[in-house]
Amino acid sequence: MEYFLLIMSFCLLIIGILGSFLPILPGPPISWVGLLLLYLTKGIEINYWVLGVTLFIALFVVVLDYIIPAKGTKRFGGSKYGVWGTNIGLVIGLFFPPIGFIIGAFVGALVGELIYDKKNQNRALKAATGSFLGFLAGTFIKLVVCFAYLGLFFSLVWKNSGIWF
Repeated sequence: MEYFLLIMSFCLLIIGILGSFLPILPGPPISWVGLLLLYLTKGIEINYWVLGVTLFIALFVVVLDYIIPAKGTKRFGGSKYGVWGTNIGLVIGLFFPPIGFIIGAFVGALVGELIYDKKNQNRALKAATGSFLGFLAGTFIKLVVCFAYLGLFFSLVWKNSGIWF
């Protein structure tokens, strides 16, 4: 059972990292569940402060993930169409690796803004840039948090390696 929890914990942490890019998956909360599973193994001493702080960080980043792209779009004069276009372009861009999700997010934001205001193409380009920059900032924050959780996982497993190996 311990090995199952260890493997599931690692898999959830990897899925959390992937969720940093995919708008469908909430990356940091999935990674946090991976940490929770790690703490449920018999070899790891439960530290409620670490679990509480990492849960707070995961939830805070989820909230920021909704705020940052919207603020970036509004700061550059965009609309909700640009935010939705970014998300749709990101999903479509995932089918064209390795940089399709980046190009898809920008093109999606641009198309969304052009749908909103067909006459002002300069404003649409500026708003699409803001939406794209907000998406990149949110993705970077989620990625940093998920990699920090993965680092915590490895440090705990290494510290208690005598139990499993």
